[in-house]
Order: sequence, then C-alpha cells, then structure tokens
Amino acid sequence: MSWELATATTRYLMDLAPDGAGPVLQDWTSSEPRPWLLEPDPAFLTEADRLPLEYSALGTRHVRGGELVVEHPDGVVGARLTWPEDGASLTDDGQRSTFTAQAVDTSGRLAVTLVIEASRDHDIVSKHAVITNTGPELVYLRRAFSPGWHLPVRGPVEVDILAGHWSREFTPTTVRLAAGELSIGSRQGITSHDYSPVVAVSASENRDGPAWGVALAWSGSWRLLVEVPPFRSRTRVAAGVDDESCVITLEPGQSYTTPRTLGVHAPDGTDGLRRRWHDYQRTVLARSVGLEHRPIVYNSWYATTFDVRPEQQLALADRAAALGVEAFVIDDGWFAGRDDDRGGLGDWWPDERKFPEGLDPLITGVLDRGMRFGIWVEPEAVSPRSRLFAAHPDWVYRAGDRPLITIRNQYVLDFGRPEVVAWAKGWLRDLLSDSRITYLKWDMNRPVTDGGRPGDLHGREWAIQHAEGYLEVMRMLREEFPHVTVEACSGGGGRIDAAVLAVSDVVWPSDETGPRDRLAIQHGFLSAYSPHLMSSWVTDQPDRLESEPASLEFRFLVSMAGVLGIGADLGAWTPAQLTTGANLVERYREVRDTVHTGRVELHGSPADPVYAVEYGGPDQTVIFVFGRESRPHDVTVQPKTLVAGARYRLKGRPAAAEKLSSGVLVDFALAADADLVVLDRVE
Repeated sequence: MSWELATATTRYLMDLAPDGAGPVLQDWTSSEPRPWLLEPDPAFLTEADRLPLEYSALGTRHVRGGELVVEHPDGVVGARLTWPEDGASLTDDGQRSTFTAQAVDTSGRLAVTLVIEASRDHDIVSKHAVITNTGPELVYLRRAFSPGWHLPVRGPVEVDILAGHWSREFTPTTVRLAAGELSIGSRQGITSHDYSPVVAVSASENRDGPAWGVALAWSGSWRLLVEVPPFRSRTRVAAGVDDESCVITLEPGQSYTTPRTLGVHAPDGTDGLRRRWHDYQRTVLARSVGLEHRPIVYNSWYATTFDVRPEQQLALADRAAALGVEAFVIDDGWFAGRDDDRGGLGDWWPDERKFPEGLDPLITGVLDRGMRFGIWVEPEAVSPRSRLFAAHPDWVYRAGDRPLITIRNQYVLDFGRPEVVAWAKGWLRDLLSDSRITYLKWDMNRPVTDGGRPGDLHGREWAIQHAEGYLEVMRMLREEFPHVTVEACSGGGGRIDAAVLAVSDVVWPSDETGPRDRLAIQHGFLSAYSPHLMSSWVTDQPDRLESEPASLEFRFLVSMAGVLGIGADLGAWTPAQLTTGANLVERYREVRDTVHTGRVELHGSPADPVYAVEYGGPDQTVIFVFGRESRPHDVTVQPKTLVAGARYRLKGRPAAAEKLSSGVLVDFALAADADLVVLDRVE
C-alpha cells in the first residue's frame, strides 16, 4: 500500500513497510519515483534500523536513532511500535492532503498518531505526532521529537546552517558531513541567537543539484540533529523540543503534541529552497503581506534611551513625520520606575513623573502628525525592585534555594504558570484598550535560567510550557486586536522561527544596526526568511566588526531591503541629512511592494567588493547594490528575475530586455558605496 501527498511541484511518496513496521518514505523528488530499499549490513542492524521510517522509537530501533525515548514505571525503557495497516489513511480534497497513521506500543501503555500534511499551493510538507499514555500509570518521555526526515541523499553531504550570537545572528555556515552527527539547538527557553532551527542538505559532489530543507516550528528550547550513517543511502534529520533539559510526564490518558517540522525539496538547489521558504511564509504563515502591518517605523530608542518625555518625543515625531514615517514607536523607558535597566519591568503603566497626564497627549500628538502610534513591551521579564516582584516573588524561575540569577538586571517570569499568562493577557488588554495604539514591539532580553518548578509533577516541561504560554498570549493579541501590528524581538534575533512567524507580522533580526555588519546579518536571514518579515532601522550606530565607513545612503538601502525603519537621533540630523532621508523614504515607497513580495536573488557576499540583493516581481525588478572602497570602477549586475522577452525601462530611459542580457551598468549615482537600480516593465 502506498500514499502520495502532492505539493505545488513535488510529490511526497510513502509506503507501509511489512509486518507492521510503519510508514516509510519511498521518494521525495519532482521526477519519477524510485522504490525505497532496505539499507545493507543486516548482520548488525535490525530491519527497523534499515528502514526509512517516518517515526520510530528506542526499542523499535536499536542501532539508529529514534524520535521517541520513553521510560515506563516498571523501569522498561523504549517502545516497540507496531502500525496496523487499517490505522493508516489519506484524505485529499484536491488541494490539501493529510496522511494519518496510528501506532501502538506492544506494552499497551502508549499510542502514537503520525500526521503528515501537504498542499498544492506550496512545496512545504508538514509533520507532527501525538503521543498518548494509554496505560494506568505515569510514563516519562525522555525524548519526544517530531517525526523525522530520511532524505534521499547519501554522504558526504553539505549541511547549511545559520549560526551566530547576539549582534552576529544568521551567519551562513556550511558543515561537510561525510559520516556522523551534527547537532544544533537551544537550552535557553527561546529559539536563541546561536542557531536558527533550519537546515539545508545537499550532496557534496553536486551543490547546484537537488537540495532539501528542514525547519522546526518551535519557539522554546529545541534540538535539531543531522545524521549521516557511514556508507548509507539516506541522511536523517530529526528535530523537536530539547531532550537534555526537558522531560515530559504523561499521566494516564494524557497526550503530548510535538511541534511541527517543515520540510521542502528543491531540485534547483539551495536557491530553490530560499524561494520556497519565502513563498510559504508569505502565503501560509502571514496573515497578509499588505502595507497595513508593515509601516515605515520611527523608533525613539537610540535618540532618548530611558529618558523618555512627551515634549522630546513629539519633537522627534515632527521630524519623523516630515521624513514620511508612518508609525512612531516609543521604546523602553515609558513605564513606572523605568529610569534605567534596574527597575520597572512588570509595572506596566505610564510613569507618572514622565507622563503626568498619561500617554494620551503623546498619542494624540503623534496621530495629529499623521502617524500611527506604537509602544515597546517586555512581558516575560520582571525587575527585582518592581512592585510586581514584591507582590509575586514566586512567579519567577528559581531552583529551590539557589540564589536567583539576574541578566540585564532582570528575572524571567514563569509563563508555564496559568496565573502569569492570565496576568500578561490582562495588562496587555488594558494597554491596548486604547485603540489608537496600533503597533506593539514585544521584546525578550535574556535566556531562562534555572527553569522548572521543583516538586511539580510537570516541572521538567517548563520549556514547553513557557513557549506555549508565550504563543498563547501572542495569539490572543492577534485574535482580539487584529488592527495591532506585532513585531517580535528577543534581544535582536533570539526568537525567530516558523511558530513565531505565524503569530507576528515582522521580526527584529538583530540589535546590530551598524550598516555593514547588519548587511551581513540580513544576507543570512534572507536565505531562510522572507524580506516582508525583516524589520530594519537606519541608525547612527557604528559597526562592531567592520571598519570601513558607510554613507547615509548605504544605511538607508540596507534598511530598505526589508521593512524600513528609522532609529537615528533625528534631532541631531542636519537639514541635508533630513532631505536625503525624505527622498529615500519616497523611493522606498515606489519599490516597497516588490521588496516585500518579489523573488529574492543574492549576488555574491557582503564581503565582496560589490554585493547586490535583487527582488523581482511581475512588473518590476529592484536591485540594491553595495560597494566597498576596493570595488572596480565599472560595475555590472546581471538581473536574474526579468521576465523573458519583456521590455523594461531603467530609471526613466527605455531599455529592451535583450539589451540587458549583458547586465546593467551601475554608475553609483546615489552614493559612492551604494546604488538603487529599478527596472520597470513596459508593454
């Protein structure tokens, strides 16, 4: 028996292995299917170890890794899963297809439901599993990964990951794996700055050939594993909630649903993976890609830091409005007791010393200047000297009598507690009851330390509970305040994954706003995430790593390559700078739709003498070109997104598409280190 799940351009084909062994991947390409084969070396492998099983457990497999590790109350470890043929089915309405299969442990204490989904609207395949305790006693899940992926590519393989740390997120890193395991993840309670939960896998001898991508849709602690068994025909990718810090306790009748893993196949290599991830994020994860939730933002943090006062904010609002800004966002420092980073978090009402009349005069002033009003919050954090902590010291993560750890002079609230989630929902509802607040920036500025609740039966599930509590509040914001744009942030790019993208409108990739360093971060970000998500500010901040200077125009083009924001101290800008800014904001408006929805092509690397980012739509191609002092005098960029046979006008002068076959000459008319090329299609 076999099943086929169709995507936009590929087919995901499965069989049911004999003797109740379970569903196996037969083939996953866009060409003719080929039958799956048992791996060789039967002498030291059980049959289950030789099969490309969609889901397996320790105790079913004995040599190869399994997605599930369970401990039973009698000390037995593992599960022997059997999959009856009549427990598998496929539904297909012509657009979407869903495969489900039921497994039981031979002990009778555990059941697993496997769910695999696909749609003809895109190329992403989604998997998750539901694990249920069907016995009379507690069982412990030492590992409960999501369903795995047995990719039809043998080692050696190239594994592309996005690695980094705070201010250096999303650095493209390639690991050549001939045999062995590569493990990445987070134990921080958030997705983390260190690794992004997405990988690309391709054959080392054919980097331009077929590629496969796997992403984990999860916003808490996690682990992703790439395994290349020696001399075998398939590479296994498994991912799920971190199995070092987390133990799931299932009471009788209780179930656990794993996060979704998302997989994609691209016959045209890693560039093809990028296009397919972007399409999925724009069409499935985003509630829209329209302008209503991607305004041009001014954020006042760098101009005023914690010294927030209405008159100085309105002076900045005057200049922001003159630039053409669409939303004015007040950052940290507006709430009670927040004069520095040692106080205030948790006491979410306007500071009476700074705002004796509340926020109303500021909100009114911003709206009178023709802009939306937005505000910064950090709901998961609490300051030791806040009123909230004094009233509820038990709401923070702590491990018995260990001294509490402060990072950035703050603790983390336990979002696994229903009362904490209810409190967060309550004050956010109060804040947003003023319907004039239409932009919310949610920040999270430290990892969880000493997670868990000693003595709580489910305390070892803290990382799951925290992420679920966070996502619950985010869903509440979307459902109850659909007019509010939500920007997700965690000290920069510390919490960016497919689960967050489904409940937010834009994300903040990094706290690094130095232009050349930021360009490198955005280069990596765009390899897996769409530009309509990428909030980016023009600031006056220097680069932390780069030493080569950059013009104001360069800074603007970096930020225009996503969702444009401005975070500079506009009060210190000269009239000439303000004029340049206003002109570039207007140019951004002319290309914004193409930037957010067009096909992204990357030309080279930000370290090159010339680097370009291209966006192509049906009627326009936009290319941001960035240069270094070492760039050649004559620079030509070959567009990759032009419609074959169409005619284009370059900067107001007609040019036939065939005349562009040798590339577009970039004259760096905008600035010596940056230029903007716009090709408008003409009939």
